[in-house]
Amino acid sequence: MIVAPSQSVGRGSLGRPTNSHIIKALAFQVSMAPSLLNVGLRRLTRHEERTKQMKNQKGFTLIELLIVVAIIGIIAAIAIPSLLRARVSANEAATIGDIRSVISAQAAFQSAAGGLYGNLTCLSNPNGCLNNYSTSAPTFLDTTIAQELPKSGYNRSFEPGAAGSPLPPMVDSGGIVAFIYHATPTVSNQTGVRGFGGDGSGRVCFTPDGSLVGDNGQASMVPGCTVIQ
Repeated sequence: MIVAPSQSVGRGSLGRPTNSHIIKALAFQVSMAPSLLNVGLRRLTRHEERTKQMKNQKGFTLIELLIVVAIIGIIAAIAIPSLLRARVSANEAATIGDIRSVISAQAAFQSAAGGLYGNLTCLSNPNGCLNNYSTSAPTFLDTTIAQELPKSGYNRSFEPGAAGSPLPPMVDSGGIVAFIYHATPTVSNQTGVRGFGGDGSGRVCFTPDGSLVGDNGQASMVPGCTVIQ
C-alpha cells in the first residue's frame, strides 16, 4: 500500500520504509552530493600539487657528485700533509725539550755528586744513589722521562758511560763519567723525521734521517755532530 506523504507514519505495517522516508533520504543524498564532490576535488587538487612539487625537486647529477668528490680530494691532499708536518714539528719540539731537561738534570746531579753524572734512576730517585739525600727533597728528573718509554712519537734510550771510580763520599751508587740521551722516531717520517741526542757537553745534536747521533765510543757525541742552535 502506497501512503501519501501527508499520511506517512514512518514504517508501514510490514516494517518497510514508507515513500516519505525514501523521498527524504534521496533528497538528503542529493543535497550532500555537491559537498562531497567539493571535498573530493580539494583532495585531488592537493594530491596533484604534492605530485608536482615532488617532480620539481631535483637531486644531484652524477657530474655534480663527481665534482664534489674531487673538491674533497683536493682539500684532503692539501690538509693532510700539513697536519702531518704539524704533528712532526710538535713531536720534535717536545723531544728536544725533554733532552734539554735531561741535560739540566745531569748538571744539577753533577753538582750534588762530586762531579759525576747519574743513571736515569738516580735522577728520578736520588736517595737511592746519593748518601744523606733527603726523601723530601725534589728529584732531578721527572719519572715520565726517566722510564725510557716512547714519548711524543719518539723512542728514548740512555747510554751511560763508565762508572766513576773511586766514588766520592756523597755517592753511594749510580755515578758515571759520561752519558748520551738518544731519541729516534717511533715511525720514521710519520711521528718524526730527525734523530736527536744530548750529552754532558750540553749540546743537542740531530741526524736528518732519524738515526742515532754518532758517539765516540765513550758515551759522548762525536765532535762533528750537527748542533741545534
